[in-house]
Amino acid sequence: HRPRSMIMKVPATARDRLPLQGEDEDVALRSILEGTATETGKRFFNALVESLARALNTCGAWVTEYLEDSRRLRSLAFWMNGRWIEEYEYDVEGTPCEVVIADKRIVHYPENIVALFPRDPDLPKLQAVSYMGAPLLSPEGTILGNLAVLDTRPLPQRPRYQALIRIFAARAAAEAQRLRAESELQRREEELARLVESAMDGIIQLDGDLRVLRVNSAAERTYRLRAADLVGRSFTDFLSQEGSRRLRSLAAELESAEADRNRLWIPGGLDSIRGDGDPFPAETTLSRFEMNGSAYYTLILRDVNDRTEAERRIRSLTLETEYLREEFDVLGQVADLVGRSRPFIQVLEDIRQVAVTDSTVLLCGETGTGKGVVARAIHAASLRRDRPLVKVNCAAIPASLIESELFGHEKGAFTGAAERREGRFSLADGGSIFLDEIGELPLELQPKLLRILQDGEFEPVGSSTTRRVDVRVIAATNRDLQRAIRDGQFREDLYYRLDVFPIHLPPLRERGDDVVLLAEAVARKLARKMGRRIEPLSCACIRRLKSYGWPGNIRELENVIERAMITSRDGCLDLERALPESGPASSAEAPPAEPGPGARILTSGEIEDLERSNITRALETAGWKVSGERGAARLLGMNPSTLSSRLRSLGIRRPRS
Repeated sequence: HRPRSMIMKVPATARDRLPLQGEDEDVALRSILEGTATETGKRFFNALVESLARALNTCGAWVTEYLEDSRRLRSLAFWMNGRWIEEYEYDVEGTPCEVVIADKRIVHYPENIVALFPRDPDLPKLQAVSYMGAPLLSPEGTILGNLAVLDTRPLPQRPRYQALIRIFAARAAAEAQRLRAESELQRREEELARLVESAMDGIIQLDGDLRVLRVNSAAERTYRLRAADLVGRSFTDFLSQEGSRRLRSLAAELESAEADRNRLWIPGGLDSIRGDGDPFPAETTLSRFEMNGSAYYTLILRDVNDRTEAERRIRSLTLETEYLREEFDVLGQVADLVGRSRPFIQVLEDIRQVAVTDSTVLLCGETGTGKGVVARAIHAASLRRDRPLVKVNCAAIPASLIESELFGHEKGAFTGAAERREGRFSLADGGSIFLDEIGELPLELQPKLLRILQDGEFEPVGSSTTRRVDVRVIAATNRDLQRAIRDGQFREDLYYRLDVFPIHLPPLRERGDDVVLLAEAVARKLARKMGRRIEPLSCACIRRLKSYGWPGNIRELENVIERAMITSRDGCLDLERALPESGPASSAEAPPAEPGPGARILTSGEIEDLERSNITRALETAGWKVSGERGAARLLGMNPSTLSSRLRSLGIRRPRS
């Protein structure tokens, strides 16, 4: 732990020194006093140990500070054999200093120091013979460090030696404590400075004549001036005439107030003026204090416009959070983009191509085909995915309120407009907006939407200020907009602005086996939500699902599966009750024929036996191969994973032979 510079040979002249006697001790004391009287800090400790070593005629002397947590001593000054040793630190265990620290007393070993402390490796190298040390104690008795001398000859027991080292240990302790207090004061001042500088409000210190003495960074930003341009000027230069009069009046009021009423809130604030001449209202508090017989004032102020803007932003973020929460809830209720039919693959390709652009997208398709899911997929794959997707159902908002909902309104714009409100387009700025049921948008609002699509501009209701936004529009409709144009219900120019990249979402009846994939996905999601176990779809269930026409498309499918989940038994979906008894037939498969005369309804057990028999025959035909081109799954028209699940459920195993 000690530097190599510490380990050195002792000069021969050091062996010839004689101890102090008689008048020499007085000379030593005077020498130390003269050497340290005008010094402080590092220079004081240097002067102290050098003077002490020379006066006591020892080869070395040092003063240290005690690091209690690690039980180590770190030098404040170390003089040894005519040179300084810097940054010296050592463990006290096994050294003569350990006794000084542990017992808090002067320790004197006049000779034979190496034999007394054999664990100290440096004593033999220094040819040390004697040692004397004294603790540095605070007024409370806490160890601050130690002061010690070391020599290569005996150091006799003399009371004046101990008195001498006790006196200068006390002086060293006082200086060490002063340095600690100074360091603590500096630390506190730095913390206070950081606190003041980190404040969001402007803090300004004034003298008794209201001249600026000090400002923080927030005040510089508020007044758009550097501290150097503010300090020294009268603060009234940055107030209106009325604000200046009011500040002087309030300062005089604080001067005559009682000591415990040295601060006040300024109702209405002060009319302030920035460095560039821009006026602004400032919420302000004023306090007064005295120091060294002089009066000082502290102003803490905030730009009211900043607070108003912050409140507006908070309202905007609150609304945005509500919209995002609604979108999150919807995302948890619908199936993901699931399917592998040719029409659906085309939809996925369209999404991939248009998502990375900012082009307007028009989603067309029957109700329940998943237009909202596709809109979210486009936004999630776009460059705007880190900004919100705001959804508006144009058919769900009353015609009298939809303009305010889309574009926002000013306070008092109409009856009931108690405060300013941001519209959905403002909330979607930088992101995307999904205008569902766009065909239901009132004709009188369509020009305003057309303007946003063309120029990105609009005016909130009751405002003459033009707002600019950067919003990607995704619209959706289940109406025939071309027919609406012919009927005068939809603007043709708006239609062509929306129809930049149309995507047609096929109905479920045109998607073939996708209905089975979707049903399985919905069933798994509902099973997790309800905490239920669900078996794979049986062949009978698959036939029922594929034979139904699904006029309500995916939305209807979700409802049917949820009903089947609620009434399920032993993990098997009950489509008998859940699926409507009749419905439009699929174009891919004719509805099942009605039972003829004399026919009977099979029981569930008989149906299961029939299913087991069919699967077994298919496996035997395929040589018990489940998947692949000639596998049983292909013969049965089933997904291989679904067939594997049914094998386990029905207990079908390949014979050992």
